[in-house]
Amino acid sequence: MIATAPGFQAAKHPVGRFRGEDGLKMHLPVRQLAVGLFALLVLASLVGCSSTRPGDDVAATVDGQKIYRADVEKYYQNQTAGSDQQPVGEQATSLRLSILRELIDNEILMRRAAKLGLLATDEEVERKLNEIKSPYTTEQFEARLKEKKITADDFKRDIRRSLTVDKVLNKEVTSKINISDKDISDYYNQHKSEFNLIEPQYHLAQIFVTPTPNPQVHTQDKAQNEADARKKIQMIVNRLDSGDDFGTLAMNFSEDTETSGSGGDLGFTPESALKNTDPATRDAVSKLKPGQYSAIITIVNPITKQLIGFRVVKLIAKEPAGQRELADPRVQQAIRSQLRDRREQLLKAAYYEVLRDQAKVENYLAEKVLETNGIPK
Repeated sequence: MIATAPGFQAAKHPVGRFRGEDGLKMHLPVRQLAVGLFALLVLASLVGCSSTRPGDDVAATVDGQKIYRADVEKYYQNQTAGSDQQPVGEQATSLRLSILRELIDNEILMRRAAKLGLLATDEEVERKLNEIKSPYTTEQFEARLKEKKITADDFKRDIRRSLTVDKVLNKEVTSKINISDKDISDYYNQHKSEFNLIEPQYHLAQIFVTPTPNPQVHTQDKAQNEADARKKIQMIVNRLDSGDDFGTLAMNFSEDTETSGSGGDLGFTPESALKNTDPATRDAVSKLKPGQYSAIITIVNPITKQLIGFRVVKLIAKEPAGQRELADPRVQQAIRSQLRDRREQLLKAAYYEVLRDQAKVENYLAEKVLETNGIPK
């Protein structure tokens, strides 16, 4: 169902990721020790004494690699900047712990990538950087970095890490997922009623722009006010008119956190649900043919009459009522995509758990939270 305005969810990932400095390893001096049990005990005691907890500037370590509290704070400030309601107390602590968990997982993946020879190359980083910078002038891009309180080097390290993580997951997980014809037929037979449409369905996608910046939205050229939003949505329409791909523009520019990652895909909306959405969207969709997109639609709050945002809606397909058979390629593709997505999420979660078990992780920030609340480690 098309919502009047997109919902917001916590960002899956910190806005930027920056690798901590290498931790220094402490080495015991070489000594001539007497042989026998006494010597072993002395050596064990020396080794134990060499392991000390890092200072308060360290939030966690992964196999000795330090993740600094300053890094966590940088991502925290980045995510909460511009928000009218700043997290406080336990909410703020929970967000910092969540950010640190992401940094730990990324560091584990980076170490795995190094072993597999999958670290992103300078050429790959530069290519991705140029792709991201393409919609901006040099001055605009530098202003965006300043707004996010990161440097160009920070941003490149973030790109390198993101590309590297994707390469590892693609090689170790995604590339090994196989959905068989039997999987598809079994699912269809168990859920046949789901493919019996009792009313026409509209497969829609949208690009949404809001005049109120949301710190959880991580898109190019985020609108800061109504004037920015109008300019941005018009720029998007101009690019659509020039032949740019709708899904790509949605991923790069849409400010709807729930759909931008999937190219703005809203899924199938029943005709009855479409009748209950805002009149402007309903009227626009009713005039579209599959493959067409609407003009700019202005969304306002029906009660306060305040501007919520602007959207462009694309009609991907319109399905008539009736039973969809397994022989329909669209049914097979829908099932295959759904099964693949489910399996990919499951396997990635399991993959992360295995890597965490293999790594030596010390989360000092989490330990301090427990200690502060009177819970011993």
